[in-house]
Amino acid sequence: MSTYEYSAKDKNGHSVIGTLEGNSETEVVNALHNRELIVVTIKEVTAKALKTKKTKDRKVKLDDLVIFSRQLATMIDAGIPLVQSLGILGEQIENPVLKSVVINVRQDIEAGTSFCDALAKHPAVFSDLFINMTRAGEASGMLDEILDRLATYLEKTAALARKITSSLIYPAVVITMAILITALLLLKVVPTFKGIFAMLGGTLPLPTLILIGISDVLTKYFWMMIIVLVAGGFIFQRYISTEKGRYNFDKQQLRLPVLGQLFRKVAIAKFSRTFSTLVKSGVTILNALDIVSKTSGNKVVEEAVTNCRTAVRDGESLFGPLSKSGVFPPMVCRMISIGEQTGQLEKMLAKIADFYDEQVDAMVTGLTSLIEPLVIAFLGIFVGGIVIALFLPIFKITELIAK
Repeated sequence: MSTYEYSAKDKNGHSVIGTLEGNSETEVVNALHNRELIVVTIKEVTAKALKTKKTKDRKVKLDDLVIFSRQLATMIDAGIPLVQSLGILGEQIENPVLKSVVINVRQDIEAGTSFCDALAKHPAVFSDLFINMTRAGEASGMLDEILDRLATYLEKTAALARKITSSLIYPAVVITMAILITALLLLKVVPTFKGIFAMLGGTLPLPTLILIGISDVLTKYFWMMIIVLVAGGFIFQRYISTEKGRYNFDKQQLRLPVLGQLFRKVAIAKFSRTFSTLVKSGVTILNALDIVSKTSGNKVVEEAVTNCRTAVRDGESLFGPLSKSGVFPPMVCRMISIGEQTGQLEKMLAKIADFYDEQVDAMVTGLTSLIEPLVIAFLGIFVGGIVIALFLPIFKITELIAK
């Protein structure tokens, strides 16, 4: 059986792009006609090309997935069939990528594919977490509840990401402006003053000589420095794209003086929230741990969770391997152990996630309030030092004239 890539028009004139398996091109065309689609183009694609296409699919924002999940849950809860609900959403979704995906998912379901398997054909849009939760929802008959729970999880995940990003925007902008201003002073302003000082003659103060020396080096080797920085960035990117490189980078992140604690708390909050949502939705512990490890965002945490999954599969409890990992604090391990013993693991994990969300919020607020004066002080000292070094010879000349 071959895979064919097609573009078509539905009865409302909307463009539909997707893939469909069939024994021949004619069979696929007939299948598309049965779905009331008018085929525009169709061609056979190789397995390699299909894999490449999937890896290049554009992702969809979390906010769009939240709205999609919430609306679909509401429609199913209201008694509207899944296929009809997807058809309605496919017409009103504004994001073109998600719109095309939803239309394709609806068509796959009409062709006899299950909802979770139809979602699995779009890995760039729907994560393993999303697919496994919908699979559990279909199996338990609680798809609307699972989708609503999934939307809540995505909302909290997006809120956490926005919180961290927003706290970094201000210092990043200020530091960038400081670098640009400093470069402008050293490349343009200082050489101008150097010419003036040469005309005046005399011995320059030491700070001014140091500043002119730095300016000369930067002016002479500017493009070489840019090339070295770009090459260094490229090599670093290639290094962290490897398994070993990424693991070492994530390990060093967790060891940073202040930010390391923030990264650790974010990872624990994400682990607890994801694990709680999966367990509460009926996903087995082993499958949940497998998904959590892949969505942790940190290779050190991923390794700890993977080792925990192996231990649980061999009959151990969660407490032992988690506490041995050194990644999770004793309080977290103890609470998980109590949750296991009392049969309320998902509730305990949710409490851990809420606690660490608050910890992250407080830490981000504290870091933001601390970073602002530090950045301002850095600007004042660094840029102010350059200005003072430039004007020291002028002050000296003024004193000599006064005498």
